[in-house]
Amino acid sequence: QECKVQNSSREYCKIFAAEARAAPGFGAVPEILPLYLVYRPANNIPYATMEEDLGAPCQQYCATERDGSLVALGTSEVVLKCCTFQHWVYQWTNGNILVTDMEGVGWKVTNVRIATSLKGYQGLKESCCPSVLEQFAATHRCNHYCSILGLKTLEPAKPKGSRSPSMGRKSAQSSPQLQK
Repeated sequence: QECKVQNSSREYCKIFAAEARAAPGFGAVPEILPLYLVYRPANNIPYATMEEDLGAPCQQYCATERDGSLVALGTSEVVLKCCTFQHWVYQWTNGNILVTDMEGVGWKVTNVRIATSLKGYQGLKESCCPSVLEQFAATHRCNHYCSILGLKTLEPAKPKGSRSPSMGRKSAQSSPQLQK
């Protein structure tokens, strides 16, 4: 499940990165590292996870507090862009998924968790309290990067099907995933 959460979040992050790269002035984008499940039949613990060594201690960018609230830990560019990524995923999935805890080194992010509004939404099971979704919609404060991507101010969503936040924008620019 840990691999599924991190690798699914990574796929969302790739789509987010494509949209962010197409937005003038957005700059660098966080990358969620892949997490691999390794089978070691000769070992007394046959399964392990493996990911890239970051070469330095991880810094927390976003964390879930004990009361279920989500907090950004700082105001650095990477923290603000992680918050924008959270907003984007929440909007992309119409309030069904939120990437919560994130830590890393520089632009490389790991140890992500998610909250989902529906049990098993897209095969994902929440790894933190689902009430975080409601609190996020009520407490998220858009930053400069949310504005660059044209993300809408959040209101508690009624879960529906997924679509790109950019599809609702009124601009000449179309979503990068539709361009070839």
